[in-house]
Amino acid sequence: MRNGILYRKASLYSTSRLVEAGEERNHDMRVINYLRCYMDISHPGPSVVYHDLVADRHAVEETLEFDAVVPRIGASYTFYGTALVRQFEMMGVFAANDSQGITRSRDKLRAQQLLSRSGVDLPATTFAHDARHSKGLIDRVGGTPVIVKLLEGTQGVGVVLAETRKAAESVIGAFRQLDANILVQEFIKEAGGDDLRAIVIGGKVVAAMERHAAPGEFRANLHRGGSAEAATLTPKERKTAVLAAKSLGLNVAGVDMLRSKRGPLVLEVNSSPGLEGVEKATGVDVAGKIIEYIENTAPRGNRKDRVGA
Repeated sequence: MRNGILYRKASLYSTSRLVEAGEERNHDMRVINYLRCYMDISHPGPSVVYHDLVADRHAVEETLEFDAVVPRIGASYTFYGTALVRQFEMMGVFAANDSQGITRSRDKLRAQQLLSRSGVDLPATTFAHDARHSKGLIDRVGGTPVIVKLLEGTQGVGVVLAETRKAAESVIGAFRQLDANILVQEFIKEAGGDDLRAIVIGGKVVAAMERHAAPGEFRANLHRGGSAEAATLTPKERKTAVLAAKSLGLNVAGVDMLRSKRGPLVLEVNSSPGLEGVEKATGVDVAGKIIEYIENTAPRGNRKDRVGA
């Protein structure tokens, strides 16, 4: 199979592991910087053209032809990246995650609404346009401490723990002055700074790790100095992770959960989960399982663009 990995840096761990896993299975693997692509949307024959630079800085253009693509779209380029994935879909190319699933996961408010509609348990969450509603936002999630979260944040950036009502109202007011969209979320004290990440591929949990926050930190993200180890999930945690990925239409997902007194609560669903942390913590060949999923699914997958929620 001819597979394209849509990513900006070929040298990063996740990219190199996907290339390695594909080549081990005799796939033709190419890493494509999606920002160097442009689209011919004309009918007939929509196409994607790659504008590459060779060693002497000479520009070379190539019309791309793939059987499947693995989107690894950065959050800052969601609009263009998903447009490119959609173009491949229009060309009949199978995408490990389709454009709609990626878009749903990147809009945190929309994702929370879809998860809630599907019956996925979440921390109590509120959202408003006007900072004058801060009292109601805080009361509805059970009072302080609360988590104030930017909708556009990633890797723990833009997530603030407000321990008092005054602090929470101040943070909400400051973010709204910047015209930032925010969620106010219940703080799950019993989680103790730990969370779970389950990797779901093709409707199955293939690996899971428990992440621990660094001392003095409430976020367990590995990018923020956290540590990780392999985790054994309960049947309910597995079911929750699978349902969360399915609710957003993701075939490949990292589902972040907290263990609470009332069971697993989903924090976020990531459409481009990093592979380094989970592979090193669990010893599972996650990259290989992504390639295996493409092998088993691409020939009979639904390659038509769909309009949905």
